[in-house]
Amino acid sequence: MHFLITAGGTREYIDPVRFISNASSGKMGYALALAAIKAGHKVTLISASDLQSPVGVDFVGVDSAAEMFAAAKKFFTRCDCLIMAAAVSDYTPIKKSKIKIKKSKSDLVIKLKPTVDILKWAGKNKKGNQIVVGFALEDKNLRKNAEKKLVEKNLDMIIANNPSAIGDDEIDVDIKSPNKNWLKIRRQSKPAVAERTIRIIENIHKPAVTG
Repeated sequence: MHFLITAGGTREYIDPVRFISNASSGKMGYALALAAIKAGHKVTLISASDLQSPVGVDFVGVDSAAEMFAAAKKFFTRCDCLIMAAAVSDYTPIKKSKIKIKKSKSDLVIKLKPTVDILKWAGKNKKGNQIVVGFALEDKNLRKNAEKKLVEKNLDMIIANNPSAIGDDEIDVDIKSPNKNWLKIRRQSKPAVAERTIRIIENIHKPAVTG
């Protein structure tokens, strides 16, 4: 299989030196990329993280949500499975200052606009037996909100976790596919969760046996 995996938190620049971002480390996306490589698959990794790229992946570095969307669109038709592990910023400044904004005693107001929902775009545009996998980071009603995302964005699998997973080496996740029961994984390392996830996707991708 050819996996397209996104990782890290995007940076939405306000001026040449300041940006809006989030606390995502990119570790989960990189663990997924490494697990897919170890399982013998081809991997294209689109990353907004500063982590060292795993050996064997085709690496695409990006900063902003717009750059990640452009890269995802470029490679999406070539992949069998997209895993959106990146924490893509929900908003970006309407206008970026070309020069550094000077400090003053006045309040600073920054107007933001929504970024493109890459996961929703992928769910809408997948073809044939392409698989689209999303993550849902929820601080309440985890399974309910994740399942809503699974349906609304036409995904083949959702991996739900809570904010404690950010930067942690051992995590709890709940995994759901349409018409399947929830799979609960507790206090496993990110590499272990990644290996389990790749195996599940391999089983989903297997062609149906006929005759």
